[in-house]
Amino acid sequence: MDRFDRFFELSARGSTVGQEVRGGLTTFMAMAYIILLNPIILGGAVDVTGAKLSIPQLTASTIIAAAVSTILMGLVGNAPFGVAAGLGLNAVVAYQAAPFMTWAQAMGLVVLEGLVIVVLAVSGVRRLIMNSIPLALKHAISVGIGMFITLIGLVDAGFVARGTGTPVQLGRTGHLTGWPVALFCFGLLLVIVLFVRKVRGAILIGIVVTAVLAIVVNSVARIDPANWGVVVPRMPEAVVALPDAGLIGQVDLFGGFARAGAVTATVVLFTLVLSGFFDAMGTIIGVSDEAGMVDDEGRVPRLGAILTVDGVAGAIGGFSSASANTVFVESAAGVGEGARTGLAALVTGGMFVVTLFFTPLATVVPAAAAAPALVLVGALMMTQARNVPWEDLTLAIPAFLTIVMMPFTYSITNGVGAGVISYTAIQAATGRARRIPWLLWVVTLVFAAYFAIEGIRGLLG
Repeated sequence: MDRFDRFFELSARGSTVGQEVRGGLTTFMAMAYIILLNPIILGGAVDVTGAKLSIPQLTASTIIAAAVSTILMGLVGNAPFGVAAGLGLNAVVAYQAAPFMTWAQAMGLVVLEGLVIVVLAVSGVRRLIMNSIPLALKHAISVGIGMFITLIGLVDAGFVARGTGTPVQLGRTGHLTGWPVALFCFGLLLVIVLFVRKVRGAILIGIVVTAVLAIVVNSVARIDPANWGVVVPRMPEAVVALPDAGLIGQVDLFGGFARAGAVTATVVLFTLVLSGFFDAMGTIIGVSDEAGMVDDEGRVPRLGAILTVDGVAGAIGGFSSASANTVFVESAAGVGEGARTGLAALVTGGMFVVTLFFTPLATVVPAAAAAPALVLVGALMMTQARNVPWEDLTLAIPAFLTIVMMPFTYSITNGVGAGVISYTAIQAATGRARRIPWLLWVVTLVFAAYFAIEGIRGLLG
C-alpha cells in the first residue's frame, strides 16, 4: 500500500482510494455519452467516395481508444483526466476532411495531428507555451470552462435550447416542459443538497438515482425518445455484446494530401492541431486548478508527461478510426467528487474496458441524469474568478473575453485565443510590450491565423 500511495501520490495530494474510485466512476458516467455520440457524428457523414463507417465498429473503436488513452493518462501522467474522442475534433474529421478524402486518409491526418502534438510536448515547446500564459488568464480559463460545461449540461438536459427569436431560450418551447427536464431539475437539486451537506459520493449518487428514476418514468410514461437526446433511459434488450474492432488500423497517413490537395489537407491538419492543442491545454489548466494541483505560479505537476500522453491519445484515436482523442472537460465532475490522481483515471479507463463488453448498458444514463453534475461542477469552478485581478483592466478585460467566449462560441480554443490576443494587444498598447514573452507573441500570431483561416484558405486558392 505504501508503494501504491507513493506511485499515485495519494497522501501528498490529500486524497484516498475511496475518493479516487468515486471520482473515476463519476468522470466515466459524465463522459459516457461519447460512446454513443461519437459514432452518431462520424457515422452520419460520408467520405469522398460516398462510403459510411459502421456504427457498431465505431462504437467499439471509440471505447477502445478511450480506454487505452485514459489508462495511459493515469499511469504516465498521474492525473485524474478522462480521455476520449473530442467533440468538435470529430466534426472537423466528419465535415471538413471526409468530403475531400477517404475515411482512412482522414484518420491518417488525425494520427499526424497526434504525432505533431507529441513532438511539441516532448520538445518542451507545449509546456513553454502553457507556462507563458499569464496567471490571470489561467484562472480565467478555469472560470470559462466552468461556464462552458454548465451550458453543455443545460443544453443537453433541454433546460436551455435554441430560440426562435433569440439565440437561446428557456426550454425547447420557451417554457420548461416534459419529463426529461423535470428529472434534470430533480437531479440538480438532489446533487446540490447532497453536496452542500457534504455527503460522500454526492455527484455519483445523484447521477445513479436520477438515471434509475428516468428508466422508471420512461417505462411508465412512454416518452418520445427524441425528448431524451442521445441516450434513452430504458432497460437494454441485452447486457453483453461482443465488440467489432474492424476499423482499428484502417489509416492512410499521407494519402489525404494527394487526394484532397496539399492546401486543403494542410488546413484540416492545422485546424486539428490547434483545436486539439488548446482545447486540451485549457481543460488541463482549468481542471487542475479546480483540483488544487497547480503551484503558486499556476504550473501543473508532471505537465510534460500529461501533454505527451494527450498527444499520443490523439494518434491512438486516429489509428482506431475514432477521431482525435483529447482530455475531457467532464473530468471536472470527477474532480468535484474528490479525484486528484491518476488512480481515478485508471478507474475511468477500467470502466471503458468493462463497457466494451457491456455496450448496451451505456444506453441507460440519459443527459437528464448526467447534466446536473456538469452544472454543479461549473458552479464550483466559477469560484476561481476571485483570483482574477479585476481592478487591473489590462488583465481583467482579457480574462473576461476568455471567460465569455468559451460558452458563447461553444469552444475552449476560441476563448483562449480571444484572451491571448487581447492580452498581447493591451500590453503592447500600454507600453508593456517588453513584458510579453516572445513565445506568447508567436502564439498570438498563430491564433490570429486560426481566426482568419477561411480568409487565408481563400487567398491560397
